[in-house]
Order: sequence, then structure tokens, then C-alpha cells
Amino acid sequence: TTPSLLMGAASCNLPTIAVSGGPMLNGKFRGQDIGSGTHVWKFAEDVKAGRMKVEDFLAAEQGQSRSAGSCMTMGTASTMASMVEALGIGMPDNAAIPAVDSRRGVLAQLAGRQIVDLVHRDVTISQILTRQAFENAIRVNGAIGGSTNAVLHLIAIAHRVGVDLSLDDWDRLGRDVPTIVDLMPSGRFLMEDFYYAGGLAAVMASLDGAGFLHRDAMTVSGKMIGELVDGAPNYNSEVIRPLDRPLTREGGISVLRGNLAPNGAVIKPSAATPALMQHRGRAVVFENIEHYYARIDDPDLDIDASSVMVLKNCGPRGYPGMAEVGNMPLPAKLLKQGVSDMVRISDARMSGTAYGTVVLHVAPEAAAGGALALVRDGDLIDLDVAGRRLELLV
Repeated sequence: TTPSLLMGAASCNLPTIAVSGGPMLNGKFRGQDIGSGTHVWKFAEDVKAGRMKVEDFLAAEQGQSRSAGSCMTMGTASTMASMVEALGIGMPDNAAIPAVDSRRGVLAQLAGRQIVDLVHRDVTISQILTRQAFENAIRVNGAIGGSTNAVLHLIAIAHRVGVDLSLDDWDRLGRDVPTIVDLMPSGRFLMEDFYYAGGLAAVMASLDGAGFLHRDAMTVSGKMIGELVDGAPNYNSEVIRPLDRPLTREGGISVLRGNLAPNGAVIKPSAATPALMQHRGRAVVFENIEHYYARIDDPDLDIDASSVMVLKNCGPRGYPGMAEVGNMPLPAKLLKQGVSDMVRISDARMSGTAYGTVVLHVAPEAAAGGALALVRDGDLIDLDVAGRRLELLV
């Protein structure tokens, strides 16, 4: 909802303040915190592997959604709420206040007052959503381990206000930004913890101290972003880590190119397995998501831990809506052997709550005649994230 609302507002170019609904309270299950989406993927694989009973899965499900709100992991909803704050189009603390916390209502009230001032001064959305604002947001996305969906959303929003934002900008700006927010799916904690630790202001203060931000980007508060984050405290350095002790050294979304993705593909390094970031493997191909579901648990499927799972025809043309199916769950027989991750490649999207060494948004997509359509079982594929390469070895 956030991207569509901002795109509509941008098309009208009216004074605008975005107010996000906020994340759920932390999920709880048998003494541990569990994350919406993230633990669905984990526990579903545990059930397939025989490590968890279905009744326990259902009990965990009940403990996962304890209140109103969006996913309390750093999924797409929390990512976009963070982007709203980083762009300056939302009020301070928009990113992380839980939905049911009374302070979320206070934030909405403050936004209601502030929008009157913006209208009086005729401060339109295009005056806030500048190139500097988008560059700040891209760097913040790397620092928080944000969703790959933010790539699509921010580029679309930028184009509505006439800012030429590209995949190359994402790769260039994200290369040297470490992931310092230790939240699921990349890390351990959840959005409620993030808010109590200091929220996005603490993250941006850290980035600003290292020279990563455009301090003079204007915000709807009437202050520049540098003014808002100056001196913002970090109350928990385990949740929001210092830059010299990051969760991952290179946190930004990586853009891959090669003969398999001449127009680009993306991967989220903070949620991937380091040992698989440079990998060569034999393709196991699924022509569409229905083919995947029909084939993945066939005991005769010729697949092992070194294989590269390839899913076609799930891009915006091949599967309108561009389904979030890129993080294909692993086959049961490999899960039972203890395999926890494999390289997966598709023209699909992936839920921001998901994780793994997953290459997404391969372009051109298979349905548009991209090279992905030509991949066959047994073809060798070479992935080199550091080298930004994705090659079909034919």
C-alpha cells in the first residue's frame, strides 16, 4: 500500500505526509521471539523435514500475530515504513512504533497538524522527494537489511516525481554500506526491539557520522534530515550495531549482470549464505510456479545441495502481479539431509520476510524473451556476487 499511495500522491504533486500503520508486537512461542513470515518459512521447512509436528506449527502460528499491525520482521512493510522516514516524507519515528503503541496514534495526530502547515506553505511532495532523498533511502535500506521489493518501489516512486533512479544507483550507493540493524530475516531481533533501541533515527545518525547521508535533504517536519538525526541515541548496540561491528560488511542490494540477466537481477547479501555467494552449479528448472509445486518433492527429482534452482515465468508479464515466490522452499529430501540453503534464481519477487541465497527480478524476464527462458535442466550457472556476475555457461 505504501508505494501505491506515494505514487498517487506524487502524480498529484500535493502536500503529502505518509503515516504507516506500524508493525505487530513481537511474536512469542515457547520462550522465544518469532518473526512473522520469517518463522513461517523456517517452521514450514522444519515440518517438511520431520523436525516439527503440524500441531506445533499451528501453535506457533497463533503466537506469531499477537496484535494488529504489519510484519514485525524487516519485511517489505517495515522496510517501506523505514523508507518513508528516510525519504523525509513521514514524521520522525514513523518506521518502528508498534501499531498498538499509543505513540503511533500520537504520531498520526502530529502528522495531521503538520500537513496543515505544509498546505499553507505549499510544500508539495516533489519538493521532499528529491534525488538526495532517494539516495539517502537507498543507503538506509542497506543499513537496515531492507527488502528487495524496495528496489522496485523506490524506482517507481522516483519516476513519478521525475527523478531518474536506476538499478545502477542501487548498486553504487549500496556497495559500501554495512548492515547494522540485526533484525530478522537477516538477523535476530524484531521491530519492537528496533523501536526501543532508538529506531531509524539512531541508524541514520550512525550513517550520517560516516558521511553516508545528504544532511540537507528536506523533510515534512520542516527540518533537514541532518537536523533530525543529530545526536539521536542508540539504546541497544546489539540491535543497532556500530558501523565497525556490522551484521554484514556489504549490506546494500547487489545488482548482478551477465548473459543470464543482461538488464540486471538483484540479491540481498545480508540474508544470503556467505559460502554460496560465489557458486557454480547445475540448473534444476521449473517452467512456472505450478511446475515447481508439482515437481519439487518428487523423490526422483535429480537435485542436490550444489544444484541451482531456476524458476521461470513469474515476472510482471509472465505472472501479473510478479508473485513473491522467488524463495522457492527446498525439496523435502534435502531438508531431511540438513541442507538449509541453495542458490535460487528467478524473475519473481520475494517476500521481505524471506531469506536465502536468492537471485530475483532477472531481466528481461522469461515471458519477455529473456535468456532465463532458455535455461534447461543440467545447464551450468555461475554466480559471483562480489563480481556482480550471473552467467549461463553455454
